[in-house]
Amino acid sequence: MEEENHNHQHRQHTRTKSALTKNLASLADEYRRLAIDCLKVLRVEMQLETIFHMQEMANQEYVEDQDAEEPDDFIISLTAQITRRDEEMAPFVAEVKRNYIFGGICGIAANASIKALADMKSINLFGVQQICRNSIALEQALAAIPSISNEAVQKRLDCVRTYYELLNLPFEALLAFITEHELSFSPAEYLNLLKVKVPGREIPVDAEQRVSEILPP
Repeated sequence: MEEENHNHQHRQHTRTKSALTKNLASLADEYRRLAIDCLKVLRVEMQLETIFHMQEMANQEYVEDQDAEEPDDFIISLTAQITRRDEEMAPFVAEVKRNYIFGGICGIAANASIKALADMKSINLFGVQQICRNSIALEQALAAIPSISNEAVQKRLDCVRTYYELLNLPFEALLAFITEHELSFSPAEYLNLLKVKVPGREIPVDAEQRVSEILPP
């Protein structure tokens, strides 16, 4: 009788232990899924913050009277937010995960900067310098995050600076650049360079046709 009782207790203990192990494993999986969801939300949130701030480019006048010394306010606000969030996360979130959270910012900001030209009616030399200054400030903020690839960030934001600096070229020099780098930007992006008014730059009446002949169909 005693032996039966002992066996029964042993089986009951084994079942309880097994159920507890399953519950803990289930709980661990749940927390793991929750952690992954949190990372996804933080990444999307940072991307939305970037889009929100970069939309301000459309409201800016880039025909400046003098060379400004600071980036635009919306860039100062965005870079401050990136720095603050990274500092807050650093003690709790591994570098590879912070790379995931902040990794989408650069591409979104670069694309938004280049697309913004389509909405601009005019821009001058100081305006070009201001946009380049904005991209440098963003590059510095992202480069300060240990997990981010500085090389990748620099490449994307160099692209923005190159694009806007093309506005300073005379038409024939711009045509030569397009001939040598036809795939650096899309046909629409190259044509947008012609449509914006740049004080002191002369664009021939057949400019769009001449550029279209160079670009792939």
